[in-house]
Amino acid sequence: MALYLGVDGGQSSTTALIADEAGRVLGRGTGGPCNHVGKAEGRARFQGAMEQCLNEAATQAALDRQTLAFRGVCMGFSGGAEDKETYLRETVRAENYLLTTDAWIALTGATGGAPGLMTISGTGSIALGRNAAGRTQRVGGWGYIFGDEGGGFDIVRQALRAALREEEGWGPETALRAKLLDASYAPDINTLLHWFYTDDWPRARVASLARLVDEAAREGDACSVEILHNAAQQLATMAAVVRESLFAPGEPAAASYVGGVFHSEILRNRYRMLVELEEGNCFAAPVYGPAEGALIEALRADGISATLTCLSAKRP
Repeated sequence: MALYLGVDGGQSSTTALIADEAGRVLGRGTGGPCNHVGKAEGRARFQGAMEQCLNEAATQAALDRQTLAFRGVCMGFSGGAEDKETYLRETVRAENYLLTTDAWIALTGATGGAPGLMTISGTGSIALGRNAAGRTQRVGGWGYIFGDEGGGFDIVRQALRAALREEEGWGPETALRAKLLDASYAPDINTLLHWFYTDDWPRARVASLARLVDEAAREGDACSVEILHNAAQQLATMAAVVRESLFAPGEPAAASYVGGVFHSEILRNRYRMLVELEEGNCFAAPVYGPAEGALIEALRADGISATLTCLSAKRP
């Protein structure tokens, strides 16, 4: 029985899926983060996370971890796959290795491997697509200084600006000022601004406050609604550029989304409305998660287009 492995190596955890050539998922395992591979501690962290998730997946699949070998493996990493292939080959025995980014396996999972496009909005943002000919396109993903429009960090940046304008007396009242101060325990918004420049407030922690903007918007704060609508517009614009470069006018394309920012119903509904203005877009929630996307790519690299079955309920 030929076995295939799909791995999502994320910033917070690693997920591994084992399947046979028919696309039947036999086991799932999770481990710690393995995306950051530093010279001193990266190898140990990577191997520890991989061993943890592989052991769990092998146990669930009733396979012997010591003799476990794969026909093909696909692994997607947050931050890219540089310097990780050597570690992967040392940890996982396989005939074929495919390393890519977490964004591309997320696209494959979100569309179920079908041609389509997807926008990711978490801490940052990026839009990607792949057409029936296999041609790909990405838009955005430039990082928090030069891009990431519509991402969580950018949403909080807009919220902080609105709160600063109110505090200085040249902006409208907004519930955001009180919510930001309550959540951070800062004495005033100017202090919070300076805190955001420190190591105590990394970008992911700042981006986590985007939930306050959604909360304020649901309570009727006009400024927060505007911020979310603008974010949805930016995300939809990126998706539209991807679509235009890959698909003919009116050509059917799956259109999906991934990321914590889309937990906001206000933003998600606005995004959906804008995406559906493009004729041919078939808007839908993600079919699978990134680990399933990696598994689909591992099978596809071996010429197999099987539909995944026996999946657990863990989806985005």
